[in-house]
Amino acid sequence: MPLIDNAVYVTGHRTDDPKSLDETYELMDRLHGMAWIGLYRPDADEIHSIETEFGLHHLAVEDALTGHQRAKLERYGDTLFVVLRPARYLDAAEEVEFGEVHVFIGPGFVVTVRHAESPNLGAVRHRLEANPVLLALGPEAVLYAIVDEVVDEYGPVVAGLQNDIDEIEKQLFGGDPDVSRRIYDLLGEVMDFQRAVHPLTVMLEALLRGAEKYHVDLEVQRGLRDVLDHVLAIVGNADAFRATLQNALTVHSTLTTQRQNDEMRRISEANLTLAEDTRKLSEASIQQGDEVKKISAWAAILFAPSLIAAIYGMNFDHMPELHWVWGYPAALAAMVVMALVLYKVFKRNRWL
Repeated sequence: MPLIDNAVYVTGHRTDDPKSLDETYELMDRLHGMAWIGLYRPDADEIHSIETEFGLHHLAVEDALTGHQRAKLERYGDTLFVVLRPARYLDAAEEVEFGEVHVFIGPGFVVTVRHAESPNLGAVRHRLEANPVLLALGPEAVLYAIVDEVVDEYGPVVAGLQNDIDEIEKQLFGGDPDVSRRIYDLLGEVMDFQRAVHPLTVMLEALLRGAEKYHVDLEVQRGLRDVLDHVLAIVGNADAFRATLQNALTVHSTLTTQRQNDEMRRISEANLTLAEDTRKLSEASIQQGDEVKKISAWAAILFAPSLIAAIYGMNFDHMPELHWVWGYPAALAAMVVMALVLYKVFKRNRWL
């Protein structure tokens, strides 16, 4: 049901539980009390009924009806319109879930419009009902309690983000290839968290500046200052988280480049080693070729005398110059001359 809780308070005490908005308006006028109407994703008829009864500004009503607003504080005459972005950390998904709550406060009324499960406004109402002295201080006290609840719920979010960042630092230097994606996703969560908490500083300071003008009770002012202190600490944490993650991206890029350079160096060294082995193999091949040339040259030199000796040694009766007196010296001389000629030729061609 859109109408979650609905009550009229007199001097901090709950007087009745009206069943409808019209009954709330009648009871509020009759008892001169403070109405606190809690709505969850209301329809246009309910919102416009409240708009008409309390004289709410149509722009603020339009924002409350459509949702998806940034955190902000706006004043329309004697009515305040506040948008808060509560958050909670989801351990299973390791992400931050953001809600949205709109608060209208004015003379004698508080209207809360939630668009998500968070924050737990039922718990806020119960705490205030248990402290009628604070509740009797009026709508500003209710606004203070709601803001305090939203800021308190930021605590587990800060702890969850811190834990994720600690894990990322281990992944970063452990060489996990998926760490860059996780850093990028977590940086987006932190930036959304910053957009939720940063406006609270300005909003609370504005409330404190106008406290005297709008006769806000001193006790409520003290509570708002305490909440502001907590907000400043949370803002500092969120800013530090963002800086840490941006540095982590830079470090990851540096480490990746360094690993790529190391890999390129190893490849270059391997290529140099391969080139050196190829050079040595080429030198060995050249040397082997030179040896083959030498062996071939000497074989040719030795082959020439063998050829002459083989021809000279043939046993035929009608061979020319077989009975020549100078045949043997001439054969030896021919062997020597042919060997010398071949040696000179091979030497000139660097085969020897």
